[in-house]
Amino acid sequence: MTAQDVMIRVTLPDGSVREYPKGSTSLDIATSISEGLARNVLAAKVNGIVQDATLPIDADATVQLLTWNDPEGKSTFWHSSAHLLAEALESLYPNVKFAIGPPIENGFYYDIDLNGQHFSQEDFKKVEDKMLELARQKNAYVRKAVPKDEAIAYFEEKGDPYKVELLQDLQDGNITFYTQGNFTDLCRGPHIPNTGFIKASKIMNVAGAYWRGDEKNKMLTRVYAITFPKQKELDEYLHRLEEAKKRDHRKLGKELEIFTFSEKVGQGLPLWLPKGALLRERLENFLRRAQVRAGYSPVVTPHIGGKQLYVTSGHWDKYGKDSFQPIHTPEEGEEFMLKPMNCPHHCEIYKSKPRSYRDLPLRLAEFGTVYRYEQSGELHGLTRVRGFTQDDAHIFCRPDQVKEEFIKVIDLVLYVFRSLGFDDFSAQISLRDPNEPGKYIGSDDLWEKAESAIIEAAAEKGLNTVTELGEAAFYGPKLDFMVRDALGRKWQLGTIQVDYNLPNRFELEYTGADNQKHRPVMIHRAPFGSLERFIAILIENTAGNFPLWLSPEQIVILPISEKFEDYANELFFILQEQDIRGFVDHRDEKIGRKIRDAEVTKVPFMLIVGEKEQAEGKVSVRRKGQGDLGSMTIDEFVNVFKAEVKV
Repeated sequence: MTAQDVMIRVTLPDGSVREYPKGSTSLDIATSISEGLARNVLAAKVNGIVQDATLPIDADATVQLLTWNDPEGKSTFWHSSAHLLAEALESLYPNVKFAIGPPIENGFYYDIDLNGQHFSQEDFKKVEDKMLELARQKNAYVRKAVPKDEAIAYFEEKGDPYKVELLQDLQDGNITFYTQGNFTDLCRGPHIPNTGFIKASKIMNVAGAYWRGDEKNKMLTRVYAITFPKQKELDEYLHRLEEAKKRDHRKLGKELEIFTFSEKVGQGLPLWLPKGALLRERLENFLRRAQVRAGYSPVVTPHIGGKQLYVTSGHWDKYGKDSFQPIHTPEEGEEFMLKPMNCPHHCEIYKSKPRSYRDLPLRLAEFGTVYRYEQSGELHGLTRVRGFTQDDAHIFCRPDQVKEEFIKVIDLVLYVFRSLGFDDFSAQISLRDPNEPGKYIGSDDLWEKAESAIIEAAAEKGLNTVTELGEAAFYGPKLDFMVRDALGRKWQLGTIQVDYNLPNRFELEYTGADNQKHRPVMIHRAPFGSLERFIAILIENTAGNFPLWLSPEQIVILPISEKFEDYANELFFILQEQDIRGFVDHRDEKIGRKIRDAEVTKVPFMLIVGEKEQAEGKVSVRRKGQGDLGSMTIDEFVNVFKAEVKV
């Protein structure tokens, strides 16, 4: 029997099993299914590992063919594009030195040392054109295993010191080169079959980046770029970026007077302006009402805590000075820290008195402000700050209650999302990575219980889930809700975590029906995640056009002249009594200007009053986005308003 006669069994994602000659590639498998499919295969996941679609498969395997529609397919496409960018740069800038060039969420970058050569925005177009010229050659990405000494010799002769330094840390026997056209790079892969898949390219930005992230090392040039298999997709992406600029919460937050920052107060510490404070208050009250219905009890804890609290919880050993900011105290020996998380405080509240199995579940909720030090370069508007408020709650329950409580929290998160228009979301089951046991605390048995509870609850609710290894918190697995906004971007908002470990560390107990002491299980949850980040995403998702119930200013009354200000004030008082928020625009401006300003500041309803309205006891109503709704009595308007308010 020849090698070609040996058959292997390949299991496809739909569960079907096919036989192929040993040594067949994923591309061979794709071709046997459909020529059209084969033309779109970028890589393959073989036994759960993403690899080149051109690599032979020598044993029975599960195979998933990856295209542009798969996240791993896009990542492989952009990884290969980084090599194409490097080839273009090397042809245009002789003696350029290369560091690393990984794919990122949208596109890729390459860190380069230009050796004194100039590269700026004026040069972007020629690099883009060179990339496409090389791509049209349809050069294959060829993988080759290389001994370590040979690899080092190659890059020493080429004069690429960064590659040589990377090789020093690698083990012989695991080193591979990839070559396409005239360019060879040190890389583990995987890559797309050839450069011809790349049909559109765009250099997005250049920035400085220290080699290996160490400011003691040389500053390199980081070139950010993105590519697509069709020019149309690049055009659509650039259009979305322009829309994103218009929706940027930092821009709208300033224009709508929601929040600001002050250098004197400190970077990453937002100041909420009156409209922003109203917005926060509405969100908090909305969730408070939902929590009361769900059986939560409010608590309040200090903004600081003693160091020993965080030593007990394990956070101190895990994060140390990266998360904790000490508070200066005059008393020697006292050590207080700004609170970076609320859960240890809630454990102490649980422990404040004896608990019985009849007391459980105990649900403690707090809008708790916490503080974490972020590098100044990582701060970004409200999405990355140093002080933020979590809609935090901790449920202490019996082991037999975990699944039911977890499902109730899922229901609460879904209610929040539906109420705020976040309809497009998925759930990420974040588990520990078994290859990194040192990252986590607690026994394998407790971890398995916690992971099973999350997986079963998500399945029972029929959630669209993906599983990510290594994304768990250090004390337990979690379910993260990934929301896709109006521009197609994904954000992690709500989170639910199951924790068997903190109750152990704090020695939490309850007396069971058997009159014995037992450990409760702890569920951490935050539907918003943090108010700051949630509001930032809400601003961008709605472009500042908040749902009517949430708008800081729901109406503005526009008197045509000062003669009608008394009537406007009278109407405003009536609307205030109906819990409708807004103001009267008393400025000495023409009515057209007042209407335009109200549109710009995104006030939902404009109530215009003049001689006719005053004589008839009515208002002329305009709705943002809809225009003139006609003349109404104040009672008719209140009915229209309340019919639109959903929450």
